Amino acid sequence: MILVTGATGHIGCELTREHDANGAELRLLVRDPSRAAELPERAERAVGDLGKPATLPPAFAGVDKLFLLTQGIGTDYTTAAITAAEAAGVHHIVHLSSCHVALDPIPAMGRWHHEREKIIRTSGIPATFLRPGGFMTNALDWLPTIREADYVLDPVGPGRLAPIDPADIAAVAALALTEAGHQGKEYVLTGDEIFTVTEQVRIISETIGRDIEVREAATPAEAVRFRFPHGAPQALADALTEGFTLMRADTVGFRTDTVERLLGRRPRTFADWCARHADTFRRPDTA
Repeated sequence: MILVTGATGHIGCELTREHDANGAELRLLVRDPSRAAELPERAERAVGDLGKPATLPPAFAGVDKLFLLTQGIGTDYTTAAITAAEAAGVHHIVHLSSCHVALDPIPAMGRWHHEREKIIRTSGIPATFLRPGGFMTNALDWLPTIREADYVLDPVGPGRLAPIDPADIAAVAALALTEAGHQGKEYVLTGDEIFTVTEQVRIISETIGRDIEVREAATPAEAVRFRFPHGAPQALADALTEGFTLMRADTVGFRTDTVERLLGRRPRTFADWCARHADTFRRPDTA
């Protein structure tokens, strides 16, 4: 039995469909079953919350393998999941981490992921660590201003990155959960194309047939305030400011061939991702 956390998110949805297509015995950890209504019916639903440890034992009962995705800041969710996994006798964890854990010095975002990895390693449960870079779905953060005013606020200017389609992360996770030889591995995952934000926005613009202006944020801190107009927890705001600063400074971009090596194909392109989500970016009256 494979338990998937974060089952209704961008990666979890894709992973659930991958496992369903492969006929795997599958259980989804969900806080609200109605949010999983569009996921394969064959997958078992278990109501639970990583933020409420007392809800986890029934969800973990009989589970052999775990896909662990914990959001937000800190390590409480990871600790709760590992405690439940140890009690249930889980014997393999595929954990969604971050490429930032390998940076020196490790930035704040990377430190949270590093601490989560350490908790898993200390448990002694064999694990595979997936360390993706930026997601293509991060472009969905631009939806409000694209729909309302045809512009994107660019927090990183000349910075370049190789965003990855969450479907490719899910495909690697499915492989690691169902194929031997991935325990103890660390996989750094990126897309195959390196972009600035301006170049990404140009592809979105061409896909939906509408001009989109790119406005560069004066500072990373301004970009964070724009993203969280009602404020964000200080630790998160500081981490995002640091992250945008580092991304702005990287004018070359970083990419790996890990997806191609593992899956035997090149990663999906950003243009492909945009084509699949074109209606999402269009205004409701033109979709």
